[in-house]
Amino acid sequence: MPRPETGPARRGRGVRALWRGARLLAHVVGGLWTVWRHFPQWDEAARAARIQAWSARALAILGVALRVDGVPPARGPLLVVSNHVSWLDILAIDAAWPCRFVSKADVRHWPLLGRLVAGAGTLFIERDRKRDALRVVHHLAERLQAGDVLAVFPEGTTSDGRSVLPFHANLLQAAVATGAPVQPLGLAYRPMGAAADALARHDAPVYVGDATLLASVWRVLTATDLAVHLRWGEPQTADGRDRRTWAADLRAHVAVLAGLPPPAD
Repeated sequence: MPRPETGPARRGRGVRALWRGARLLAHVVGGLWTVWRHFPQWDEAARAARIQAWSARALAILGVALRVDGVPPARGPLLVVSNHVSWLDILAIDAAWPCRFVSKADVRHWPLLGRLVAGAGTLFIERDRKRDALRVVHHLAERLQAGDVLAVFPEGTTSDGRSVLPFHANLLQAAVATGAPVQPLGLAYRPMGAAADALARHDAPVYVGDATLLASVWRVLTATDLAVHLRWGEPQTADGRDRRTWAADLRAHVAVLAGLPPPAD
């Protein structure tokens, strides 16, 4: 069993977390300046390169190690589907390969981070409004036809990282309609040094239930051994499957990639 943490150790961890938090805040403010000042003049390639570098630096500030297995997207059009555990997921994926995300609308209202995510080109969806989902699907189809790499979290919400929730199939309609491939991605948070297929989990980034964003960020700031593992699967097309069947198959594939048990429901 690990030794109980002493008072000085707790204080030291708190001081380190506050230092990380201050650096992260400065990094976010710098990112907002870049989005406001430079993004309107930059092309898509320059924006993607800056998003990837910014995200990798944010992970480094947080002390989060990034481990990537498999081959990331080569080019669009492509729809990436991943399981969803935390607000940290977007940083991790963008650090590995920058994508344009679809996110729930309340993310837009997060302090500072919401503006940054919006400035990076995120598409927001009101998940409780069917008509808004149709609007987003049409927009996704347009972006796929333009050759973009898009990313969605088909669970529709975050999980505790111990299973993959059922996938909502509606966002896959954009890939079905355009014939674009979908690339599954498994994501897991583990202690540093744990193998990519280990059952070990790190719960610091988990953002579910009544947890507040601030409390979740603080848990990450105080973590000392956090790593995020991304495992890319092979791109696939519908091959005659309807969107619900395809969604179920992708869910099972993502679970395997994330080192989780296959879905039982």
